[in-house]
Amino acid sequence: MDTPYIIEPDWPARRPSAYPGSIVPIITPNEDLLVLQDLKWGFEVGWQKGLVFNTRIESALGPRPGMWKKPIAEGRCIVATAGFFEPHASETIRSARTGKEIKRQYFFATTGDHPTFLAAIRNDDAFSIVTTEPNQWMSPIHKRMPIVLETSEVPLWLSGSFEALADRSHTELEVIPADELEPAEQPTQQRLL
Repeated sequence: MDTPYIIEPDWPARRPSAYPGSIVPIITPNEDLLVLQDLKWGFEVGWQKGLVFNTRIESALGPRPGMWKKPIAEGRCIVATAGFFEPHASETIRSARTGKEIKRQYFFATTGDHPTFLAAIRNDDAFSIVTTEPNQWMSPIHKRMPIVLETSEVPLWLSGSFEALADRSHTELEVIPADELEPAEQPTQQRLL
């Protein structure tokens, strides 16, 4: 984990985007190594239309984990990103592209000079972001948040007793309205990494 990880090697020429259904390079454990594996964001399920792209940690660790039992036990992985976007629960702005009222998007990232690591789980060729209760930086904007990991917590998520990582109250986040970002950094989809 001390090896530098460049998440955008050809920035600013190209800034990769991720959204449910897209293929994303995910950090997965493979024996004693961490490797990149291209996985689809979201599990296909027969009981709903669309993909299940988030996993509530409370459900995965609960008494009836259902579809989450094997992925949380055997498929923990990491999404390394510059940050992520979430829509505000009620605040709206006028879209510069369409002129219609839309929910205002916010960009979240860890503070410091390192990638933002998100806890995820995988099953076969797909992954899901693991979410928890929002902390003080997220709660004014959204009712859930990804489990954002410090670099030192990544090994614990991948192979240790990780249950305590559900509490993200201490995880400081940088929060910027997406419409205040440089044009090349603004989201082109509703939910981007």
